[in-house]
Amino acid sequence: MGVTLASSVTPLMAANKYLHHPLSSHHIHPQPSSFQRLPTSLSTISPSLSLSSPRLTTLSSLSPRLVPRAYSTDIVSENIGEFLGDITIFKATGEPVMFKDLWDQSEGIAVVALLRHFGCFCCWELAADLKLAKARFDAAGVKLIAVGVGSASKAQMLGERLPFPMECLYADPERKAYDLLGLYYGLGRTFFNPASTKVFSRFESLKKAMENYTIEATPDDRSGVLQQGGMFVFKGKQLLYARKDEGTGDHAPLDDVFNVCCNVSVA
Repeated sequence: MGVTLASSVTPLMAANKYLHHPLSSHHIHPQPSSFQRLPTSLSTISPSLSLSSPRLTTLSSLSPRLVPRAYSTDIVSENIGEFLGDITIFKATGEPVMFKDLWDQSEGIAVVALLRHFGCFCCWELAADLKLAKARFDAAGVKLIAVGVGSASKAQMLGERLPFPMECLYADPERKAYDLLGLYYGLGRTFFNPASTKVFSRFESLKKAMENYTIEATPDDRSGVLQQGGMFVFKGKQLLYARKDEGTGDHAPLDDVFNVCCNVSVA
């Protein structure tokens, strides 16, 4: 397998002793000034991780309005779908495709799961859960889309080895969608956020998902390992549900996401 689960979670275990003050559970967008520049090396945390250069995430002018929320009868009216539609990502087979071509932009319902990166073992677990849930989403007429940080070739590694349906898998190597949606990024979010400790309760699930795991799926641009993901539901261009991962492995409950889709379908 190339790397054991125990060795993979070591950075999170080491980080756990620093978690003295739980953060608020409210999903609030940080302002650009709150992001810190990152060190050029993560070797003190994990020898397998390094950053080629510091990166300061800049949120778009729309991102302060986009706050994760549960579905309600008041359909969210953010225009984020318009802007997301013009972003180009890549199929796992390498062909470029625009977001607006992934689902029906008038009435189609789509779940867009943004993974951290293709070498993240927690994302292999999420991808495995998405694969198991796909039939249920398909039956409800919902398009399931998974996007990860890294090249198309890295996406293909996850798709082939997990395995995961290639027609649902896409790569965003420059993290354009992540930046537009204002997803969290940084050392603290990746290793030191209390939400990251949730992975300790899912050891068996992680172990099963990692049976064919390879660390070679990690992005060549190592700054990508500090990206966090999120889960979004759209009806056409309308954003109905948004949840940002607070830390590594802090994934949206798929039952909640499915219920959002069902409520929209019957509305």
